[in-house]
Amino acid sequence: MSTIHFVFGALLAALIAFAGMPAAAQDGPIKPFKDDLFSRQAVLETRDSGAYDVIDYQEMRDINGRDRVPERRVKDAYVSLGVRRHQENETLNLPENRKLDVTRVGQMEGASFTVIFIHGRGGDRRLGANDYTFGGNFNRLKNLAVNNGGTYYSPSVTSFDDKGVADIAALIRYAFDRSSRRPVILACASMGGFICQGVSRDAETVHYLKGMALLGGPPDAGLPKTPLAKLKLPIYFAHGSADGVYKAEEQAAIYRKLGSAGYPTRFTLFETGSHGTPIRMVDWRKVLNFLLTAG
Repeated sequence: MSTIHFVFGALLAALIAFAGMPAAAQDGPIKPFKDDLFSRQAVLETRDSGAYDVIDYQEMRDINGRDRVPERRVKDAYVSLGVRRHQENETLNLPENRKLDVTRVGQMEGASFTVIFIHGRGGDRRLGANDYTFGGNFNRLKNLAVNNGGTYYSPSVTSFDDKGVADIAALIRYAFDRSSRRPVILACASMGGFICQGVSRDAETVHYLKGMALLGGPPDAGLPKTPLAKLKLPIYFAHGSADGVYKAEEQAAIYRKLGSAGYPTRFTLFETGSHGTPIRMVDWRKVLNFLLTAG
């Protein structure tokens, strides 16, 4: 075989391999981590030039087939526990005498980016730090943060009212300062979406954010007119089509309103997915790469 043919063959093989990679693996600063298990999701439908995806979700495969004990303990292949060396439970002393219990994963100072996850009703900081529940998705998020020089916070939200919003606003500013003004991403699940709604209306705090992820959260018809939206901070929506708590179509309507105005946004719909499906199934690498690079 000639050198030319060899080089051409190698290049062709590389292009084929690249084309077969999930979109999340092709662009963005976050390096792959267990993408073969978490990122290779079958896309049933794509709209809006790839901004809107309908993902094939099947409970028997994605829960029973993925977990050793369904909904309680994922199979070992989905987790890497070395990240626990970088994990600490802390009580932060924030401005205005606010004390906030958090689990921090990653360095205390100088993070290249920060992710803050807000749980829903009945949760606390343990939910977003549990390695084995939700299909190992939080373990992957922790590893993605640490492996890329970032820091991950899972705080205990004591209320979903103005006090809870103020506590998280203080944490956002704290993380922004500790990272020397590097990107801070806020992700809210289920009822935690009310915290994201409050933060989106805080004209000061939104200046410390890089983007927001809403996972099975309550629709917010006023979102397009908030201070967050005026800054065009990217927003990633993920929802289950069969969510019986917050209707997927109502959340999709907000996405469409934003998208029609050229707003940087994405929507992932898990076909047949229920209220908790986005927490289990969302591709965190895809989310982070979009929020860190859009806008």
